[in-house]
Amino acid sequence: MSKYKVVITARSFGQSSDEPFNILKENDCEVVKIPVDRPLSADELIPLVKDVDALIVGNDKVTEDVINAGTKLKIISRYGVGYDNVDLDAAKRKGVVVTNTPNTNDNSVADLTIGLMLVLARNLLAVDRIVKGGEWKRIMGTEIYGKTLGIIGLGRIGKGVAKRAKGFSMKILCYDVYPDQEFAEEYNITYCSLEELLKNSDIVSIHVPLMPATKGLIGEKELNMMKPTAFLINAARGGIVDERALYNALSNKIIAGAALDATEKEPPVGSPLLKLDNVIITSHIGGYTAEAVNNMGIVAANNVVLTLNNKQGAYIVNAK
Repeated sequence: MSKYKVVITARSFGQSSDEPFNILKENDCEVVKIPVDRPLSADELIPLVKDVDALIVGNDKVTEDVINAGTKLKIISRYGVGYDNVDLDAAKRKGVVVTNTPNTNDNSVADLTIGLMLVLARNLLAVDRIVKGGEWKRIMGTEIYGKTLGIIGLGRIGKGVAKRAKGFSMKILCYDVYPDQEFAEEYNITYCSLEELLKNSDIVSIHVPLMPATKGLIGEKELNMMKPTAFLINAARGGIVDERALYNALSNKIIAGAALDATEKEPPVGSPLLKLDNVIITSHIGGYTAEAVNNMGIVAANNVVLTLNNKQGAYIVNAK
């Protein structure tokens, strides 16, 4: 009989290899994978955590009620970088460790960001629809080569975007409360205020975590500062962009277009943004590549094993 029980709700955990599962099984863990292809609500999680030692979650809602229901729960291993869906304070009060998987999907998200820039700038989805509809019609696009890119948040993913953007000879502006001057000098990046970035960028790309300070960071005021030819990309977290304000900005041509890989509500059922042709919405696929999925799974599994065995090395986010 296994010493520990681990419930996994993260949808893509172990999809690209068995290694994450093997790490758990080889370390005396009984593994229960929940076969639901969407994030679970708190009410759905509560009955699943009652007798488990560890929970590996994706974007599922881990509230105080969920944490309190886990009478044996020792660790919530977040499968991904962000952890705004987990009540850190409640976990700390209960003595439950919360971990994440940093540096595992940086390349995947940075790649997607560059891809979204190109799709927006060249109207690729619209042209594809036209041709498949039986017409042979062209839509004039714009180049991203040599344009100004504004990066909000120059962490690992932001840095990855900046490195890729240099291949397009883009001028890079950055807004970050924790400047990395050495990196900025190496890649000729200019730090500036958020207002200056929004006013001068042809493309604005968001790479900050969702927290009280960043919730609604881009709203009506900020969108009105942008160029009418500018594009906005959010491959970070829903909630950073005020979607009602974005809808108004796109509808009234205040900005030219937007691409969202994260929305306030996922899936964004009933969102008016779905009716617009100048917005691209993808299903939170930033970290959904074979490489990133494997990396996240391995780190999430190792976080569980290290924590359950009282060993150092797990990526703990609620230690303070």
